[in-house]
Amino acid sequence: MTGAISAMRNLGKVTQAMLIEVGIPDAEALRAVGAVGAYLRLRFVFGNRVSLNALYAMDAALTGSDWREVSPERKAWLRAAAELKPGD
Repeated sequence: MTGAISAMRNLGKVTQAMLIEVGIPDAEALRAVGAVGAYLRLRFVFGNRVSLNALYAMDAALTGSDWREVSPERKAWLRAAAELKPGD
């Protein structure tokens, strides 16, 4: 998957601008970093302005699905993965 983040499902202009600011300029970079890695970067820079919905949206964007279709089990896994600190 390559291309602009704005072309990805679930990710709007604000999220795109935030991702670019943290060094994730396109879909390929998001895929390389992964939803959890991108979420951790966003939380580090933007703090509470970034909700768990952003994590779910990025994860779903990587599979081309709607963020509301992320299963409860997958959401739980994503939340647990996001609790890890970089380097742990």
